[in-house]
Amino acid sequence: MSTAQSHQRTFVIEVMGRHCGYLALVAALASEADFCFIPEWPVPTDWPTVLCQKLRMMREAGSRLNIVIVAEGALDREGKCITAESVRAVVKETLHYDTRVTVLGHVQRGGSPSAFDRLLGCRMGAEAVLALMEMTPQSEPCVVSIDGNVIVRVPLMQCVQRTQAVKKAMDERDWETAVKLRGRSFQRNLETYRLLTKVEPKKVDPNVPVYNVAIINVGAPAGGMNAVVRSYVRMALYHGCKVYGIKNSFEGLCRGEVQDMAWGDVCNWVMYGGSFLGTQKQLPEKIMDKVADAFEKYNFHGLLLVGGFEAFHSCLLLSRARDKYPSLRIPMCVIPCTISNNVPGTSLSLGSDTAVNEICEMIDKIKLSATGTKRRVFIVETMGGFCGYLATISALASGADNAYIFEEQFKVSDIMDDVKVISRKMRTGVQRYLIVRNECANKNYTTEFVNQLFAEEGKGAFSTRTNVLGHAQQGGNPTPFDRNMGTKLAARALEFIISQILKYIDPKTGVLNAVSPDSATLLGLMGRRTVFTPVEELSLETDFEHRVPKHQWWMKMRPLLRILAKHDSTYQAEAMVVPEVEGESA
Repeated sequence: MSTAQSHQRTFVIEVMGRHCGYLALVAALASEADFCFIPEWPVPTDWPTVLCQKLRMMREAGSRLNIVIVAEGALDREGKCITAESVRAVVKETLHYDTRVTVLGHVQRGGSPSAFDRLLGCRMGAEAVLALMEMTPQSEPCVVSIDGNVIVRVPLMQCVQRTQAVKKAMDERDWETAVKLRGRSFQRNLETYRLLTKVEPKKVDPNVPVYNVAIINVGAPAGGMNAVVRSYVRMALYHGCKVYGIKNSFEGLCRGEVQDMAWGDVCNWVMYGGSFLGTQKQLPEKIMDKVADAFEKYNFHGLLLVGGFEAFHSCLLLSRARDKYPSLRIPMCVIPCTISNNVPGTSLSLGSDTAVNEICEMIDKIKLSATGTKRRVFIVETMGGFCGYLATISALASGADNAYIFEEQFKVSDIMDDVKVISRKMRTGVQRYLIVRNECANKNYTTEFVNQLFAEEGKGAFSTRTNVLGHAQQGGNPTPFDRNMGTKLAARALEFIISQILKYIDPKTGVLNAVSPDSATLLGLMGRRTVFTPVEELSLETDFEHRVPKHQWWMKMRPLLRILAKHDSTYQAEAMVVPEVEGESA
């Protein structure tokens, strides 16, 4: 895309997938492509006119480049094939734009797998072994898959029948059925993409009331924040709302740093890390009077908070202050966005996938160093506060031997057990050992303490080095997973806020009185679904002293980490047996 911007070009990119448009659709959503051709939702027969009009409007709106993604099995409504070369010819002949074709080919298969793929392979492989051990000759064959964040076992024949049903629907040109059969996630991806890639919002009926909705980033920056803002702003404008972007969190709100957001203000935001609105960690508790005054001044009807534990805590404080401040009686929603993944009410936070990928990439380089330097132990320190998610998941995804975390207390004797395991592995031919330690795993057994203990006990057998990864873990640009998840969560949050406004507003006076717990919620991925959970309810499941949930789903991955590193441990099945194929999670 940087090449296209510098040369003011149009790139037509062909991606793989045969007769499935998943890769093309998700890539288009993650890269803000201007146009996307997929087999499941063919374009009309006059697609050359539609395409050129869209590209022309994008250029007139100030865009320096155009990206068109073509799935290799793309069709029009009459079933005629659409190729990247035919698209290039149309753009070149009609608009006279400098147009290039890029056929990605087998490069798309990638090099080193992402952290998500590594982790998924570990979880699925373990479940497949347990499934085989539980089966009898009479058992029905199954497919081990993932739905939402839950490993599931789905009957094999149902999967085959569903795949065949998609082909049948496409052969019969029943496109709506084909999209539906692809699953809930595919449907939502398509709906979101079609809405967000419009050049401008639809015309709104002047007789319909306009609601003022705001968005604020709270806490440390994380990958996916900008994707949420872009999606939220455009969704809100599409529904006729007025959108306010609050800069620099609650401090900026009190200083009047509030921007009236337009459709074009968020162009190309989805692909960048950090926070363009600006974000701070300050809670509104000590400045609640000023915050309430600002809410009243701008007449907010709804608020979306995007951030980590501070965003969740801020929403809780705002909801509890409603009795005293009427201006705070508006619908509020939190989208968790933090690399630490320490927010209750969700199994995955935006930004955590980007951070785990960054950590795995750095650990891969450290392991490469260990390959050249024999008999070496590396101790890698990760961020995350008191939450051991980053340490555990990155250790599992990078093939580390152990992970020290706060949630699973350890003693000197446990560290000495590691020394014995190290010595045994060194004797059996493995010439390196890798330990990942969470920064707050133990206030006394610090990274330096562990390093000194290993150095003393390993004299003559192995040497020890430490690596504190620091803020590089926050990553650069967000991964496609964080971009697309943020985009879809923002759309869901906007739908929720509008429904709550309509539920609690007085149509005669226009006064909002949202005081029930269900009007201040957190939107998170729980099991196989994204769900809204009242923040007041989540407060009962939260350890505020250490800023972590009381129950962590990923703790059951700890035994698997030890087993794969040749430690003695027991792993229990996590898969859910699904009697019927329901499609992917939304």
